[in-house]
Amino acid sequence: MFKEFKEFAFKGNVIDLAVGVIIGGAFGKIVTSLVNDILMPILGILLGGINFKDLKYVIVPAGEDAAESAILYGSFIQSIVDFIIIAASIFLFIKLFSSMKKKETAAPPAPPEPSQEVLLLEEIRDLLKSK
Repeated sequence: MFKEFKEFAFKGNVIDLAVGVIIGGAFGKIVTSLVNDILMPILGILLGGINFKDLKYVIVPAGEDAAESAILYGSFIQSIVDFIIIAASIFLFIKLFSSMKKKETAAPPAPPEPSQEVLLLEEIRDLLKSK
């Protein structure tokens, strides 16, 4: 059982997948920071000084003995922007990767057709072999 696990764990695909997950997690953090710290403040200024982190719909206001209950739709908008940027980046990466792969796997050109002399010589050779 250990031998089977070792073969599974050290296959190229499993290691590639692990590297992809780690890089994807780091990329997600970078995009989240980009959205939260750069894009949303700029968008907030353009929309009249809105802070998206503060956008919420209060269901139950805070009381003496209860915390506020609210729907934080500003955070949801930021998550949507995160998703759009990550999805677009992945789409562009896959499109680039597949176009590079198509160039690599293009069919080799067909060999040129033999000249008339070569065809005649092959026909003569075949006739001599048959006799």
